[in-house]
Amino acid sequence: MKKLMFVIFAVAVMMSLMAIAQDTTKQDSSKQDSVASAKMSSNALTISGKISDDGKTFVSDKDSKSWTVSNPDSLKGHEGHQVTVTANVDADKSEVTILTVKMIKTDSMK
Repeated sequence: MKKLMFVIFAVAVMMSLMAIAQDTTKQDSSKQDSVASAKMSSNALTISGKISDDGKTFVSDKDSKSWTVSNPDSLKGHEGHQVTVTANVDADKSEVTILTVKMIKTDSMK
């Protein structure tokens, strides 16, 4: 009888430990996701400049710095135009990920 009680107790403890381990894993991955999204959003900048004719680079008006566009599909239809973009910037790679694009009105467009 004592052996049976010991086995039942051991199984109950093991099940509890496995449940706690699974819950901890979920919390850790959600923390990592929130840290990654916070890191990306902290790099979001609004920049004015010109998009290249092929839509793969963006040149800033402020300092004439050239940036490689990581998602050139987001710039379809804006090739060669002056725009204001909101983008996540990776200065180490000189790369931007475009979030929003807005055409700049020029005198010739009025």
